[in-house]
Amino acid sequence: MVAAAISLQQAETQDTPMVTTASRWSRVVYHFTRVPGGLELHRTLAHAEGKEEPLEGSLAALMSQPAQAAQLQVEQADLVTDRLLERRLRGALSPEKLDALLTALQPARNVLLDGRPVAVSEEAVLPRAVVEDRGAQLVVTITRDPRIVEVLSPGVALAGDALARLGEMSMTGPWLQSLPLVRTYGAEQLGEVASKVLPELARRLPIEVRSKRLPPIDRDLKPRIQLELQQLEAGLSVLPTLVYGAPPSVRIDNGRMVYLRGAVPLRDEALEQRLVHQLRDELNLVPGRRLTVAGPEMVRWADKLRRFRGDLTGDAAGLVSPDVRLKPLLKVDAGATGAGIPDVRFTLEFQVEGGKGGPQTVDAAAVVRAWSEGLGLVPLEGGGWAPLPRAWLDKNGQRVADLLAARQADGKVSNHALPELSALCETLEQPPPPGLDKLAPMIEGFEKLPPPSLPGDLTATLRQYQQQGVSWLGFLRSAGLGGILADDMGLGKTLQTICVLGRGSLVVCPTSVLPNWAAELQRFRPSLKVCTYHGPGRTLDEAADVTLTTYAILRLDAAALSGRTWDTVVLDEAQAIKNPDSQVARAAFGLKANFRLALSGTPMENRLEELWSLMHYANPGLLGGRRQFEDKVARPIAEGQADAADRLRRRIRPFVLRRLKRDVAPELPPRTESVMHVSLDERERSVYDAIMAATRKEVVALLSEGGSVIKALEALLRLRQAACHPALVPGQQANTSSKVQTLVEALTTAVSDGHKALVFSQWTSLLDLIEAPLKGAGIGFERLDGSTPNRGEVTSRFQSAEGAPVMLMSLKAGGTGLNLTAADHVFLMDPWWNPQVEAQAADRAHRIGQERPVMVYRLVAQGTVEERILGLQEKKRALFEAALSEAAAATAITREDLLELFA
Repeated sequence: MVAAAISLQQAETQDTPMVTTASRWSRVVYHFTRVPGGLELHRTLAHAEGKEEPLEGSLAALMSQPAQAAQLQVEQADLVTDRLLERRLRGALSPEKLDALLTALQPARNVLLDGRPVAVSEEAVLPRAVVEDRGAQLVVTITRDPRIVEVLSPGVALAGDALARLGEMSMTGPWLQSLPLVRTYGAEQLGEVASKVLPELARRLPIEVRSKRLPPIDRDLKPRIQLELQQLEAGLSVLPTLVYGAPPSVRIDNGRMVYLRGAVPLRDEALEQRLVHQLRDELNLVPGRRLTVAGPEMVRWADKLRRFRGDLTGDAAGLVSPDVRLKPLLKVDAGATGAGIPDVRFTLEFQVEGGKGGPQTVDAAAVVRAWSEGLGLVPLEGGGWAPLPRAWLDKNGQRVADLLAARQADGKVSNHALPELSALCETLEQPPPPGLDKLAPMIEGFEKLPPPSLPGDLTATLRQYQQQGVSWLGFLRSAGLGGILADDMGLGKTLQTICVLGRGSLVVCPTSVLPNWAAELQRFRPSLKVCTYHGPGRTLDEAADVTLTTYAILRLDAAALSGRTWDTVVLDEAQAIKNPDSQVARAAFGLKANFRLALSGTPMENRLEELWSLMHYANPGLLGGRRQFEDKVARPIAEGQADAADRLRRRIRPFVLRRLKRDVAPELPPRTESVMHVSLDERERSVYDAIMAATRKEVVALLSEGGSVIKALEALLRLRQAACHPALVPGQQANTSSKVQTLVEALTTAVSDGHKALVFSQWTSLLDLIEAPLKGAGIGFERLDGSTPNRGEVTSRFQSAEGAPVMLMSLKAGGTGLNLTAADHVFLMDPWWNPQVEAQAADRAHRIGQERPVMVYRLVAQGTVEERILGLQEKKRALFEAALSEAAAATAITREDLLELFA
């Protein structure tokens, strides 16, 4: 545009006429000529005035000259061709060069053959196949395309008025010298011709079938998987095949086409392979190989086959895709009991509608089991399957599963499930079971509990929240329900429980607090006769009101303790049964009682399965089976699924009572927690770094590959011990450590200021290493661990004003049930990922009766794994709060957590 404007301006100022472009132009013309062996090409420039001159050199060189370039009319084909002809070519063009030139010149308009204009065809010219009958034989003849006038060069022909490349030269030869090709087939080979020869040819060239004996070729047929199902007496037979057409016209057997009927397809082998892979991935089947399944596997396979995107045939196809429906039928029977709570039994079945034969029903347990396993079908008693009412089950299936889990062997429904049964009745528009008004406090969230019924011999004055706890316990007992009293440690769970104990009560507790229970009962309910079932000569006193025993004795004497029905069974520090597979947990599950109560300030320390175990003891069936709980509750909460923790809290809320000190005991002095950072000296650092260097690479590789976490936990133990004291590491010796020195300095200051302190460690070997420095500093101490025989005397001495100022304690022995309010300082020597264990330890001092502020110190070695452990503690708190408080999500310790510790 700028050049045009300048030209116009010059023409006006110089008064000279402008020369029009139409009168001054040049174009490239391509001349192909026949020469021996093929075609030769030379280019000319044709000018507007009719003159034509040879194009010497390259077009690019000519265009570099402005005067000549202004006159050239160049197209893209000219530029591409110019690059192909960088070197001057003489004589016949090679087949490769000629093919490239013809591809480039397809859009060109100035192409001549021996001076006559021709076009350049975009399509390759293919030979033709003709199939015709010749007597009893079949003849296939392959000839040249009738449009071909002459073959000009190897692979290039004149077809009409166009230069065209030849196709299928491997069959025809570059000069078509191999044509015509004639193949003759006998009558016995007709199947091979129809299924193999013709489809193979049809993929390569046009075919004209003149034979009246051969089927036509259908280019639109696509491959598919067909599943032939046969109902056997003891199972189901499945035969997959790869076919074309519906009904199948051909079958593919091991890559070979077998003709069946109708038209013959053009095979799509890529799609065939995709279908074979899909069949293998989804059903683990191979075309042509029959599978027979029987028993429970029939249902799973029937559901898989129904969902598979293939076609079902055979006499069992209708059974896999049946035209029947399931309708829920609920029957409820209720009879009054002495306590006024209805003795309710129910049956739930699903009626089969639309099936053949007479009336038929399916048990609800089978339907729910199929639904929970993600199946879409349930087997029918007379054979075949019925599709699940998925919409109804998605809404009510979990409720039905919970009710089935809460149904006892005699058909009676556990009282805790009666509100759920009432809700199911409402869903099915049936009247609820009578007598549910007795459970109104539970349904209404315990806002209208009756006042507590306190025993006449009670010598204590209860606080307001303790009276509410006794009311809650009394209601559960009268309603035949179990519960978990999970008040914060130090709020008087023992006292509240003592208020509801009567004749025929059994209390199971850790050995360390057995004397405490005996003392508390004597103090607050002196009229109760107490039997301590413990020691080598132990016997059960049938006349005792309360029997006290330990978890160790429960495990050893499970048969004797479960041989009678107790009025009340109490598990104190019930986290002792957190592992449902342990012997003590199984013994607790086997106890028979009218009222079951679990006491624990930490009903869950690590995994949600621990809460399941305690609730399975208190109210069997409330949270379903373990596998169901893991799939429907624990895993969704661990994955942070929305509302998963809320659903669990709503489920357990009526049966768990938890109050925090800060909410119900504001008069308690404050509790302050802080971290004391300890710097390792040069020798300690070298020991720690050596262990880390020796284990990190191996442990990280093991965890990353999904190996066992045992190796990681062993390495973690060594690292934690090295962070506390070199002498804990095998092969190392040391009299003291930086952490022990820090502890002794802090204790010296605290004792001189008149304070008493508790020192906790998980390892008694570390307590051994602390004793000598304490003696050297002149600090008196008591010690309480698993080997201490006279625990009551030790705690009494420490609680007295004249007692030693320091108590060395193992977490296992001192973390439960003890009242040590004489101390107001707590030192935790070796932090671990479970904050609830540490909280239990600290609450030995911070509980009702404490009058001074409590200081809790965690000694953490800088630059060690202990610092990362503090981060894991926050995750564990989230898990605890998710189940029992209002936290939004939770996670348990995972393989990724361990990897993070070794990062």
